Amino acid sequence: MDLRKLALLSSLMATTALTACGGGGSASGSLPPSGGGGGGTQSTQSQTIDSIDAANSVGSPIKDFTDYNESMISPAQEKSRTGFSVRLSANTSGQCSNGIEFFAPDKNGDPNSTERIVFFDNACTEPASDAVRVYTSTGTSSETVHRSVTLYALGSSTPIATRSETNNYTNASYDQYGYPIASGGFQRTSSGNLNINGAKTIDDDSELNVAAASGNTQTFCGDSAGFNATGNQQLALTFGWAGVTPSGTRTLNNDGSVTWNATHTGSVYTGPIGGLSIVVGAQNSSCPISTPMFTLSGGTSKGTYNIPVSATFAYGILTNLTVTNASLPNGDTLNVQTNQGVTPGDIHFISGSLANGSTQIAAFNVNAFGDGTLTVNASGNAYPIVDWHVVR
Repeated sequence: MDLRKLALLSSLMATTALTACGGGGSASGSLPPSGGGGGGTQSTQSQTIDSIDAANSVGSPIKDFTDYNESMISPAQEKSRTGFSVRLSANTSGQCSNGIEFFAPDKNGDPNSTERIVFFDNACTEPASDAVRVYTSTGTSSETVHRSVTLYALGSSTPIATRSETNNYTNASYDQYGYPIASGGFQRTSSGNLNINGAKTIDDDSELNVAAASGNTQTFCGDSAGFNATGNQQLALTFGWAGVTPSGTRTLNNDGSVTWNATHTGSVYTGPIGGLSIVVGAQNSSCPISTPMFTLSGGTSKGTYNIPVSATFAYGILTNLTVTNASLPNGDTLNVQTNQGVTPGDIHFISGSLANGSTQIAAFNVNAFGDGTLTVNASGNAYPIVDWHVVR
């Protein structure tokens, strides 16, 4: 994959999303004023809420799978996979390898740290994301990792967003870079948030249990909960989600890529801005999960969803995503597909369509990093999606 081709549209969409979050631009997500043109306001508002819920519903498992996959992309382990020895070399000097640099320790020289920079171009001149991990052993088989990811737009040295998280691993063995050895299995809990323009925008927590590998396949399960902390000012609502992947499979493919397959079930919520919070329960140590560790409090359930997901990653980048006939609240259905005719940086790389019967309600388009827009048919308004969730 040529990462140079990720540049232009990925950068444009990141800029559009942040402009909308700041209150400017046409993708503001505002509703038609009451009594104004554009048809029934109540119907438009209802479809807007359903559409945001749908985007967050499918965004939840995709974001989870992206995070799960990230915890296993150590260069030491990827180098041993078929076809990966050239694509991503396990160097410690930060040499450019197909648009990726890896440092151990990080560029700041912190003890027990790594830094992985993904660039827009293969020559490693335009950074897209810069992820720093600092890991601390907490026992013979346990570890805590603090991870900070800085996101950039093309041609800018000023960060456009940051993601901060704390990950706790147990029942694992670790490689020389502090990554859990994937084939041995492990448990992981994560608490994180996405910050845009200095404000905590998305708050989300998750847990993951991965069994030891049997051949090229592992079973896993997990759960997560989250919400948009800043809320939607026009609707005066905060949107939240909480769901479970009772069981699924992680498969190492012959070309070195990894495919995650599972059905994610859960509920979407709304509540007053500032009225939602994440409740932390007991960690699960085996699959399937019947009682999730993370749930939501303070919101009203708008209904349940059932989303079958297949996601394939190559050296940490999503290369194929399929969701077929996912069921959502109010009888809505969702289908998501990957357009292999464009590069992963194109905002039309992943396309989703929300429908009720034969009527399309909304559509969304995002790149492989989960940045793009959700468009509601009734109003024509576009809502920015960043890191797989609607941020305003």
